[in-house]
Amino acid sequence: MHVMIFGCGYSGTAIAEAFAGDGVRVSGTTRSAEKMEALRRAGIEAFLFDGETMEERLVEALADVTHLVQSIAPGKADPLLRLLDKDGAGLLPRLEWIGYLSTVGVYGDHKGAWIDEETPCVPVSGRSKERLEAEEGWLAMGRARGVPAAVLRLSGIYGPGRNAFCNLEKGTARRLIKKDQVFNRIRVEDIGAAARFLSARGLGGIYNVTDDRPGPPQDVIVEAARLMGVEPPPEQAFETAELTPMARSFYGENKRVSNAKLKAAGFEFSFPTYPMSLAQLWRDGRWRG
Repeated sequence: MHVMIFGCGYSGTAIAEAFAGDGVRVSGTTRSAEKMEALRRAGIEAFLFDGETMEERLVEALADVTHLVQSIAPGKADPLLRLLDKDGAGLLPRLEWIGYLSTVGVYGDHKGAWIDEETPCVPVSGRSKERLEAEEGWLAMGRARGVPAAVLRLSGIYGPGRNAFCNLEKGTARRLIKKDQVFNRIRVEDIGAAARFLSARGLGGIYNVTDDRPGPPQDVIVEAARLMGVEPPPEQAFETAELTPMARSFYGENKRVSNAKLKAAGFEFSFPTYPMSLAQLWRDGRWRG
């Protein structure tokens, strides 16, 4: 087995760890030479990929890739699809499974209602529309190649080194209050485990990879502060808070995302709710990463 992860960042590295084992070659791409060294230290064979062209080393490595994971945000178009459209079969002759990391943002706003993979997508932001187009492109490639292509729609990602404890310690945590607003989230290790699970069973299609407990974002901050034994930051009204356009756009979408389809396939989440997940991060001391 040769797993190649394009855009091997926070989630990609967790996927690499989930696949790592005897007889498995794990490779990943990054944009910078400094990050290549970090990937190597994590036991990942590192390649540079700028989204425009493929270096010869990378082209050679693709020849025996069996499992392809695409984690790079699309921009105006998916950079990898664009390159593979020309000669995907030639570049990836041994391909057995495709995984594409997308976002629950493609569903748009559902005013707090429960949604699942059958819910129509009404993306609000331009970046979510681009994601939806990329999803369709990867599913089409899977059909054309006769291999399963799984779209993993991820909710808010957190885990070691990226969580409410870190934000409280840095002083960047904010307790924004917007009436009835809820978000789902997902622990990064569960993303890795879900990718491994879907590939091992040769499953394609769309899956929500998200926790069991959508909740108000301020509640997560309060729970983390309680575990740390510190005062949570003061409440701030969302309407008057200073936010970047990107941060404000997240609050324009309100939904409760179901993971029932992935569970029905047999997947078990290690971190199904944020209170137990935060407690585990705090208890084992790995919250800083």
